[in-house]
Amino acid sequence: MRSLKRRSAIGPAPALEPALDATLEPVYVPPRPEPEESIQHSLFGEILDWMLAPLLLLWPMSIAITYLVAKSIANQPFDHALEDSVTVLAQQVKEVDGKAVARLPGSARDILRADDVDSVYFQITGPRNEVVDGDRELPMPAPDDAERSGRVHFRNENLHGTPVRVAYAWVNLQPLLDPAASGGAEPRLALVQVAETLEKRAQLANEIIKGVILPQFIILPVILALVWFALSRGLSPLAQLQERIRARPPDDLSPIDSRQVPEEISPLVGSLNDMLARLAQTIDAQKRFIADAAHQMKTPLAGMRMQSELALRQVDPDEIHRSLEQLAKSSESATRLVNQLLALARAENQPPAGLALEPLDLSQLARSVVQDWVQASFAHEIDLGYEDPDGAVDIMGAGIMLRELLSNLIDNALRYTPAGGSVTVRVRSDAGQALLEVEDTGPGIAPGERPRVFERFYRILGSSASGSGLGLAIVREIAQQHGADIEIFNNPRSIHKKFPGSLFRLTFPPPPSPPDPDAD
Repeated sequence: MRSLKRRSAIGPAPALEPALDATLEPVYVPPRPEPEESIQHSLFGEILDWMLAPLLLLWPMSIAITYLVAKSIANQPFDHALEDSVTVLAQQVKEVDGKAVARLPGSARDILRADDVDSVYFQITGPRNEVVDGDRELPMPAPDDAERSGRVHFRNENLHGTPVRVAYAWVNLQPLLDPAASGGAEPRLALVQVAETLEKRAQLANEIIKGVILPQFIILPVILALVWFALSRGLSPLAQLQERIRARPPDDLSPIDSRQVPEEISPLVGSLNDMLARLAQTIDAQKRFIADAAHQMKTPLAGMRMQSELALRQVDPDEIHRSLEQLAKSSESATRLVNQLLALARAENQPPAGLALEPLDLSQLARSVVQDWVQASFAHEIDLGYEDPDGAVDIMGAGIMLRELLSNLIDNALRYTPAGGSVTVRVRSDAGQALLEVEDTGPGIAPGERPRVFERFYRILGSSASGSGLGLAIVREIAQQHGADIEIFNNPRSIHKKFPGSLFRLTFPPPPSPPDPDAD
């Protein structure tokens, strides 16, 4: 009887992976401490901050701009009054005997200075900067301060340590004299200045500021209250959604109606519905698993109980020994069933993103698994062989899970192949894809039964082979985790019509190409 096909010398299989049951035990990993960035923030407070912070920052700027605008507005009427005073005084300045003279009566002086708030100053100077009339302390304008024309100009000065607003104009003492007759000499100009302090201007500016700012102190709290109310009103659908979810029974995993939430929350509700659907599928799978496990465990446990009760009643040592042998077989069957149930549960509950895939040689892994089943093939009187490829066949996979997959395929083939038959494991590469094949010379699987043999606890009618019906379900789950396709054919090498045999073929996707170091 052959043990391995292709007469290549094969030593003991290297320990590619630790034992399945020992490695697949869950390991507790303490949760990582949450970073400071994950501390919860209030959406209401976040929106309120982003709305009120610019408002509170712009409010002082608005007050400053309003103050500057108020001062500009307050200056205009008083500047017009100063301009009128300068114009009236300029009309009173004449030249008599080559000297500038101001014919300003006393009543005009009294009217000019009649101001109970501000102090008013005026000054009239001649062509040689001599003071003709008025206050001598009033400073002269800078030489380049303004052009010397008949227009009224304004400037700010300090008089006796007090800021004043000055309006001034240059008066031509010889307006009718022809410039050509004077030989091109500069005209004789007198200077008229009128200044006043800024008390009335400041009072008017303050009144404008009060009229504008004080209403803002009333409007601002109203704005804050309206913003608070609007945010509370706008976020109320979230609170309503929270209440509807909390009011649900614990077993209600039906989708949330997205028509009752705002458009902005619809993507979140859609994600929650997807999560609820996945959770419902997981819970249903767990329920089915528990129900199936309870149903399947009844038979071996009942058999063990019956054999143990029968052994207690027997007196003949041979009968007791026979009952104990049956008890051992029942316990072995129960142990295998439990192991397969646990393997199926691990395979079903392992998400693809959480499966740690690493590069491995599929041919080396298959050789190791086949060597583990050589002794079992001797017990079944079946020729177990392995066809080694010409070189390594690399894939991305989890070695422990793939060992479980191939072990179940070999076990299934050994159970359904009659004594004297053969089981062959083959690894090859075709068009860049890795192929794993397990063929036997058993009764085969009818085409109508092939899609159903991967269902849990499904047994082909008329089959006398022992088993739990979980092996191929485990194979399908692990194959899906690796993105592999599984197909069932008749054994093309079988020569017996009564035993057409089966060929299980798994096609693995090619491993990703290594990054090009020369690429940018």
